[in-house]
Amino acid sequence: MSVKEDTKTDMVGKALSLLVLLGDEPRGASAADLARSASLPFSTTYRLLGSLTRDGFVDYEPDGRRYHLGLRVFQLGQRVSNHHGFAATALPVLQRVTERTHEATILSVRDGDHHLTVNKVDGPKTFRVTSDPGHLGALHTTSVGKAIVAFEEEAERKRLLEDLPLDPLTEHSITDRDAFRAEIEQVRRQGYAVMDEENEIGMRAVAVPVLNSQGHAFASLAVAVPVFRLTMEELIAHVPTLQEAAAELAARLPQR
Repeated sequence: MSVKEDTKTDMVGKALSLLVLLGDEPRGASAADLARSASLPFSTTYRLLGSLTRDGFVDYEPDGRRYHLGLRVFQLGQRVSNHHGFAATALPVLQRVTERTHEATILSVRDGDHHLTVNKVDGPKTFRVTSDPGHLGALHTTSVGKAIVAFEEEAERKRLLEDLPLDPLTEHSITDRDAFRAEIEQVRRQGYAVMDEENEIGMRAVAVPVLNSQGHAFASLAVAVPVFRLTMEELIAHVPTLQEAAAELAARLPQR
């Protein structure tokens, strides 16, 4: 590889790193903030953001001088989702769960040390769950995340139990390592995971793993509700519906 080609490859990597950083900033970020986070010179960051904006990967908000992920990223993400079967194939299954529970249904996969929402169907009631497709969330504070961790391959599960950051998102979040291990073991025993205001005050959820032929989770499926609508016991009563749907998804979706 020539020096010129190597430089181009390096710039592509820097541009991609800026897109990843913007993905973690739902309210957007300034060029200066991005330069600091990426450890790049401001001039390089500004030039790359200009190129990404021209190509539609980044949007620029003049009033606040902030950058956001652009529509082109969303379009590519939708194509990836469709390619892997998580959009069109999973949607009818999620819709049937929502028809039976009258609540929001969420399908997630693991993305590194986070879970990624790949599909969601809102319930018919006015309160709307905010975990939209493309949302990255914590594994230790969510029911979908716990279900994935509990049914990961053994070596990876052990690594996550030892190394996964346990940062609190609410006063109810699990931050103690031993408590997290105990929670995951309980999820493995009972076959489902719960979240009770650990990720967001006022919300609770229950999730089951979507298992491949080896019995490992390649996705998880949840029902999420505001706390005023269902008690935890009433929410857990939806587990058989989720397990039935998860078995159908396991048969229909491409396993990763």
